[in-house]
Amino acid sequence: MIVTSTDSVEGRRIVQYLGLVAGEAIMGVNVFRDLFSSVRDIVGGRAGGYQAALREAREAALADLEDAARALGADAVVGVDMDYEVLGKENGMLMVSANGTAVRLS
Repeated sequence: MIVTSTDSVEGRRIVQYLGLVAGEAIMGVNVFRDLFSSVRDIVGGRAGGYQAALREAREAALADLEDAARALGADAVVGVDMDYEVLGKENGMLMVSANGTAVRLS
């Protein structure tokens, strides 16, 4: 499955637009990850725990997007947009959503 943020796939022609598809992932933020990230904020450096959680959420959202496109018989998803939000009481949840247009290619 080709997934791209562009509106076309180089060398391929879109022959059918199948509709909008979306994938979402909402991840809880671990208390220990918060603690270690706070320490990193003080001493400097990258917050590896948050980076891993963000990567995991992004991959899950894209997998859901691809599953939705496959269910429509798509070869690709074009115009993909990724959004990131912090949700929940005390910002304890991370949401990643991926949206795009499912298409068939020639």
